[in-house]
Amino acid sequence: MSDCLFCRIRDGQVPAKSVHRDEVCIAIEDINPQAPTHLLVIPLQHIPTLNDLTVEDRETVGHLATVAAKLAKERGHSESGYRLVMNCNRDAGQTVFHLHLHLLGGRPFGWPPG
Repeated sequence: MSDCLFCRIRDGQVPAKSVHRDEVCIAIEDINPQAPTHLLVIPLQHIPTLNDLTVEDRETVGHLATVAAKLAKERGHSESGYRLVMNCNRDAGQTVFHLHLHLLGGRPFGWPPG
């Protein structure tokens, strides 16, 4: 998708601080971090929202969670805790319509979230 920010980052057209890349996803530093660690784990495949997932996407979504857990461990958050968030559509705070997982860590989080 030529107008999708994350597709343009994936394709190297927009710079981003990449911390992971494999055959399924990329992970980048969020440009507006909400915690000391705030990474976005993004599938290479363009999927607009959680509502657009199909049964065939199960492994992709599982892979995103596995990569996020690995990155949380590498950054020292696996013992103290971290949060994974996927927003779906505008009212939930989704601003880029390309599925992505937020990994937040490095501080305590309250409940319920904002």
